[in-house]
Order: sequence, then structure tokens, then C-alpha cells
Amino acid sequence: MSSLLHITNGDILTKRLHALKPKGDIITWREMLCEGKTLTNVGSEPFWKARFEFLNKNYKVSKSWFIEKTLKEYRSLCNHKQQDRIVLWFEHDLFCQINMLAVISWLKANRKYAEISLVCSGKEGASGNNGLNDLNDQQLLNLYSNRTILNRDDIEYADYVWQLYCSDNPIRLENLTDFKNYQFDYLSDAITSHLLRFPSIKNGLNAMENNILQLSVDKKPKSRKALLNTILKNQGTLGFGDSQYDRALSRLKPLFSTFNPVKLTEKGRQILDFKTSYYSSLQGNDVYLGGALKYNFLYNTDTDRILKL
Repeated sequence: MSSLLHITNGDILTKRLHALKPKGDIITWREMLCEGKTLTNVGSEPFWKARFEFLNKNYKVSKSWFIEKTLKEYRSLCNHKQQDRIVLWFEHDLFCQINMLAVISWLKANRKYAEISLVCSGKEGASGNNGLNDLNDQQLLNLYSNRTILNRDDIEYADYVWQLYCSDNPIRLENLTDFKNYQFDYLSDAITSHLLRFPSIKNGLNAMENNILQLSVDKKPKSRKALLNTILKNQGTLGFGDSQYDRALSRLKPLFSTFNPVKLTEKGRQILDFKTSYYSSLQGNDVYLGGALKYNFLYNTDTDRILKL
């Protein structure tokens, strides 16, 4: 008799699934591997050590919280050894797609016998690019009924992309062109979004940071909170949350003269207009995107290519 395990992208979806009562146990993957250093060997001691150090330093995550929320759930995943059908619930955005790659890489190494299927949202719903929690119960159940069963090639490919994401050179990811041969509808867009997180050759800010400045000018928010809400609604395929944008705003704070209402400094406007660069002010030695140091590379927006410094 086969048995089921569901791995979800977060607590909100886990709560909904408990209410919908699909067969099988449910585990929540509580990580944000799109930020900070990642190592290829998911679940290893060095992997979790690197993750805790990043989260502790940048988000003040305590050791007790990390153990209780992330490691306990991971240990629960390790202890679920009997299930031979595993369903992954992840969304179309960068945040989810990177977590999805890591989970598949772990399953490839640790659950070779299991059938792995994917419930992934994006094109469903009236507006398109909806998250799983934007769907009503019937839409969610329909998506589950029509889930994608990953074949061996899909699993190998996801693991390969994860290895490249964790490498020290994002140019390897840039050279991937065969996404269409595999059953990951949203992975190509997610990888493009990832590459756009390296600083632009034109002003030293990446696409997300430039978007924050542009929205500040275009939307004229009345407060920092209003700016955060505007960013969350206009972030494209990143899928980031409040805390990530809060951190980005802290990084860009010198470019704002005031947050009540939101206004850029003269230098902020010059940077947005590509008249000067902010690269030297942001450059840090330990800012990682996957396995690569963020400020060791520049993104050429004219050619859509990464340059190594």
C-alpha cells in the first residue's frame, strides 16, 4: 500500500491543506534559500551551519527559533522514510523555485525510491501568476488532481540547476537554455530573476533595488509602510516578503531624504537616472546569492549578460 507525504512552501498553505484533508502527512519547508549562502549538500551539517549564520546575522534569527521552526521540521522530513509518493507544493516565483530545487536535490539523494510530483501555481486564476494561497479551495484541489509527476530526467535536471545555483559562478546558470525539455514551467523565469539580482553595470544597483527607487518616484508613497506595500504589489516574479524588502530599504536608506512622505535624495535620483553609481557604497565581501559573491559580478543590461570582475 503506497503512502503519501506533502511538502509545502510555508505555514499558511500547510494550514489550508490540513483543513482540506488530503491523504498523507504534511511537512513545511521553512527556508528562504534565495537569500544568503547555500551549499550543494542540502541538510548536511555545513549546510545548516551556513544557513543559521546568514539568518542570525541578517534577520536576527535566534538559535532556539531556528532549531524549533526549521531543524525540527527538517528532522521530521528525515523521519518520514516510508512514504513512496511525495507531493511538492511550490509557487512560480524565485523564492519558491529555489526552495523547490533544494528539496528535489535532497529527495534525489535520500528518497530514490519515491515518486515525486509537483503542484505549482502561476497561470491559474483570472490575473495569472497567482500564488497557491490566492487560489480558492476548488482550484487548489484541481491543481492537486492534475499535479505533474516528475520523471528521472526532471529530477536530475533540478539537482543539476541546484548545483549551478550553489556554484561560485552565476555565468554557468546564464548558459542554461534547455528548460523547455523538462517539466518546470516557471524555472526559466526564476533563474532570469536571480541573475538580475547581480548589480547593474550602469549604476551598481540590481533590478530589485532599481525597482524600489523607481516606485518611490512613480507612486509617491506617503510613508515607509506605504512604500513597502507598493513594492510587494509590484515585485514581478521575486516572491519576497516584508522582511526582505525591509532589509533592502535599510541598505538603500542613504538614497532617501525622507520616508514621510517618500522622497529620494539628489544622489538617489542621479543613480536612478544612471548618472552615477552606488556600487562602491554597497560592495560587501560576504553578500552571497547562492554560492556566488554578489559584488564579484556585474549585470550588463544592454546585452543581458553577467560579467565577472
